[in-house]
Amino acid sequence: MWKTIGVAFLLGLCLACTPQGREDGTGGREAGTYDKAQGSLFIIGGGSRPPELVRRMITESALDRKGYAVILPMASAEPDSAIIWSGEQFLEQGISRLTGFNLQPGVPATASQLDSIAGAGLIYISGGDQNRFMEIVLDTPVMDAIHKAWMGGAMIAGTSAGAAVMSEKMITGDERRYPDYQSTFRTIEADNIVIGRGLGLVRTAIIDQHFVWRSRHNRLISAVIEFPDLAGIGIDESTAILVRGKTAEVVGESQVLVFRNPGKDQRVLEHKLGARNLQLDIYLPGETFMLD
Repeated sequence: MWKTIGVAFLLGLCLACTPQGREDGTGGREAGTYDKAQGSLFIIGGGSRPPELVRRMITESALDRKGYAVILPMASAEPDSAIIWSGEQFLEQGISRLTGFNLQPGVPATASQLDSIAGAGLIYISGGDQNRFMEIVLDTPVMDAIHKAWMGGAMIAGTSAGAAVMSEKMITGDERRYPDYQSTFRTIEADNIVIGRGLGLVRTAIIDQHFVWRSRHNRLISAVIEFPDLAGIGIDESTAILVRGKTAEVVGESQVLVFRNPGKDQRVLEHKLGARNLQLDIYLPGETFMLD
């Protein structure tokens, strides 16, 4: 019975919470305030979300004690269903203080929606297509509201496409040289990987997802050769990184791979990319690493 009530709440009930005041302006998107964010990130590599992983997300966001969650499903091709599917795992953990906003392209969010996003204790971004999500929120008041929430102490969480949007330079999944979409790159070539703009919550790395399961090594290797100032973080399915400040902890069932190009080496021969002394670290659940 409680689950039925919770789903109805999820779909239609307006939150009766008054969002706490946050910083004005761009919500911390300017470089000068980025390092002052009080919130955290919970970046899930896609696939199934084990109950233990969901519980950790709820506990770390303090959602089990206070506040409410907002689900943003716009990456999904079925956003209304994504609200229900995402919400069910919260409901199974006894969390019913949540709502979802299926924001539309070219339609400004209402003041009430923006206030709810900015005041949320947890913002959850569903999977789907990261390009679809960013086309709706990039450089809008919605993006500012997400940053305000994070600056003020909220957790920003996302899975699959919702993980890709976390970084400033965002993997789109597209290839310039091979326009027919493949789930993994077949080659390591120059001027092939297409990078877009994400939310910019992670500025020192590029995030990739479904990483080990879909063998996405080639595209992240390409990224760290072409963008040597950034680490490449590949998060496997049913696995997440919990980011607080500059520290990331691996949570879940599988591994996180981190590629770096410390010598900023890049070599090109007939479109093929080469590099020397790339660094690879493979982190297991419970282990931590630095984002810098």
